[in-house]
Amino acid sequence: MMRNRAYRPYRGRAGMRIVCKVLLVLVAAALAAFVALEVVVAEDSRTKIEAEPDIMLILGCQVKSWGPSIMLQDRLDTALDYLEDDAPDDMEIVVSGGKGNDEHVSEAQAMYDYLVEHGVDGSRIHKEERSRNTSQNLKYSIETLKEMGYDLSNANVLIVSNGFHLARATMLAERYGMETSQLAAPSSHIPSKIQMFFREPLALVKSFLLD
Repeated sequence: MMRNRAYRPYRGRAGMRIVCKVLLVLVAAALAAFVALEVVVAEDSRTKIEAEPDIMLILGCQVKSWGPSIMLQDRLDTALDYLEDDAPDDMEIVVSGGKGNDEHVSEAQAMYDYLVEHGVDGSRIHKEERSRNTSQNLKYSIETLKEMGYDLSNANVLIVSNGFHLARATMLAERYGMETSQLAAPSSHIPSKIQMFFREPLALVKSFLLD
């Protein structure tokens, strides 16, 4: 004789629907966070000079076998335009960037050579050649500025980089006690521009949490 069994409805599909809803919520939250971060990056991607800068700091980028990469040339050309049109003749410059494993010279040396080739007096340029990332760019440049005699509690440092990079760079500079203005360079290398569109929001979060 067969025993009666309590009816238990099949819950496999209901469970899958719950999992799908949770995943959709997580994806929507991630997309919303990404968009919010892109807004932060975009808001800080423009030139902002509120007080007369005392010194210029150009942040490094990749060096190719023939010299500065296109992205780095964008930074250097923007700096040159400012030095020619707006800066005092004796404005000092720090170029910051070490030598990567795939680079034949340090980024600072490549920047120094480029600026001198375009008419800047080499005695005005100071090289910081130890850094390997943005956080180190700022930390080691602060050491260089102090060695040069600058009181960072009073000095205004003009940070030069591609626009997408400035939110992270200025955040770190302020965290390390540096008063800054910013000079935004364009990003004329389209593949790199697309790559940084996706990379920079994540790098901003990483720097905020870990640097």
